[in-house]
Amino acid sequence: MSKYQILQAYKCVKANKGAGGIDGINFEKYEKDLKNNLYKLWNRMSSGSYFQKPVKGAEIPKRNGEMRLLGIPTNEDRIAQMVVRLTFEPIVEPIFYDNSFGYRPNRSSINAVAITRERCWKMPWLIEFDIVGLFDNIDHTKMMKAVKWHTDEKWVILYIERFLKAPIVMNDGELRERSLGTSQGGVISPVLANLFMHYAFDTWISRKYPQNPWVCYADDGVIHCQSEQEAFNLLEYLKKRMLECGLEIHPYKTKIVYGRSDRYNKRYENESFDFLGYTFRRRSVKSKNGNFFNAFSPAVSKSSAQNFRDKIRKIRKSCKTSSLESLAEKLNSII
Repeated sequence: MSKYQILQAYKCVKANKGAGGIDGINFEKYEKDLKNNLYKLWNRMSSGSYFQKPVKGAEIPKRNGEMRLLGIPTNEDRIAQMVVRLTFEPIVEPIFYDNSFGYRPNRSSINAVAITRERCWKMPWLIEFDIVGLFDNIDHTKMMKAVKWHTDEKWVILYIERFLKAPIVMNDGELRERSLGTSQGGVISPVLANLFMHYAFDTWISRKYPQNPWVCYADDGVIHCQSEQEAFNLLEYLKKRMLECGLEIHPYKTKIVYGRSDRYNKRYENESFDFLGYTFRRRSVKSKNGNFFNAFSPAVSKSSAQNFRDKIRKIRKSCKTSSLESLAEKLNSII
């Protein structure tokens, strides 16, 4: 491990910003003795004596009213995780499937929505599925087996294992040890989650059911089918597969959908679905020639639109005395 790797990781973490962890040290304070702090981090990491501090637990509300538990590392621990990520991600990124879009370079949820839109025109049925608490339920033994399959760098393996085991400190001071999961909020976590899903879902469905196109974005996914019966059967196989991997398909957020744009409405229980902030349903669409036709197509969901309006309203209220330039900068960050 070189000092240059530490410096590059520091620059990446600082650019991404983020809240501080349990030590309360922000970047302004850390940078007062930056050269010495980075040297000490390099010295500990290169000697194998570096141990991550417990992550700061923070519960944030999800759009559906449920709570999501984030594990926020200290800024120094973020740098350490970024060192490992910058080494490990280029190794595993090339093996991931093109249909996997979550937290990957040069890929976005918009790409996933666009591909799903095209496939809905070709295949009439689909399974929309959600995995319960993906980040919280990743099996450490299976995760480390996958890591070791792709690298023999001992320091990478050592620190990934330590990152996984870092406990969480809740607001009330409770210390929660971890035997499952990877902290949602950690720098390395998205790469590990993608690698776990690569074997738990992506490779499994691509080999077993090559006739069924799919798209996955972390814990959300869509599988296209030719018939309702095929969708029912495949959903049962999917549930069993996830259980084998220590995961669970969400019983209420998962459904079989009829996705044709024909003239008949309400023939089936589910004829629309939400995916990555968009609602897919039968709607009137304007062609390039100005003509209207029926299509099973996406548009921004009501909940996403409301969430966007709420963010705009909150910024405007907090910037009543700010300059126009300051207001524009904050608004542009979410538009």
